[in-house]
Amino acid sequence: MKKAGKTKRREKLKVGRTKGEDMSENVFERKSGMILALDVTDEASALEVAAAVGDLVDAVKIGYPLVLGTGLSVVSKLAKYAPVIADFKVADIPNTNRLICEHVFKAGCAAVIVQGFTGPDSLAECVKTANEYGGKVFAVAEMSHPGGDHFFDDRVSKEIAALAKKSGAFGIVAPATRPDRVKELRAVIGGELKIISPGVGSQGGSAADTIKAGADWVIAGRSIYNAKDPRGEAQKIKTEIEKLI
Repeated sequence: MKKAGKTKRREKLKVGRTKGEDMSENVFERKSGMILALDVTDEASALEVAAAVGDLVDAVKIGYPLVLGTGLSVVSKLAKYAPVIADFKVADIPNTNRLICEHVFKAGCAAVIVQGFTGPDSLAECVKTANEYGGKVFAVAEMSHPGGDHFFDDRVSKEIAALAKKSGAFGIVAPATRPDRVKELRAVIGGELKIISPGVGSQGGSAADTIKAGADWVIAGRSIYNAKDPRGEAQKIKTEIEKLI
């Protein structure tokens, strides 16, 4: 039974590789409501896990641990299993942000995660670059670890969420470890932006509670790729949320 008052939403993200290229056929949709955080450091492990769970997740999120260990070439290999989100938490001046985002989208990523605390001009440059390549931007409104709300307090998190909305970002990052914050940030952005929420599994976040609070996707990593049966673990999370979306 679907959650009362909600209809199933299928959201799409385009994958951009060449500036101005039509990427309408390369999209990922909201099906399972789950994203895999692939923070392993070697290509073989990354591809093995992606192959095992790719059909159960809507995207794969990679960061510096994997890219520094393998290079950006791993993106095209992972994209065979699921669209790729570059979790680089881009945080620099506008020109540097543009250069980073160009590399991300040329490599074949569908989206990039950036920081909003650098200000409206830096965030706007990320969004502008993403639009040129058919990609999307998620701005970090609050992080999921215990100290994630030390500087990202209520006022700052809400200001960043509001800035993300104003800038034309596709969505924000909000913590699955604090579903009350997901709910409050959803109130700030309304239904126009999407929310992806890390912290499910090893960090203690509940997939179901996070989706109920207003997230569009939950993100799980270590609990899946460190499991003896990654597919079985991913299936458990998928089952937990499939009746809610």
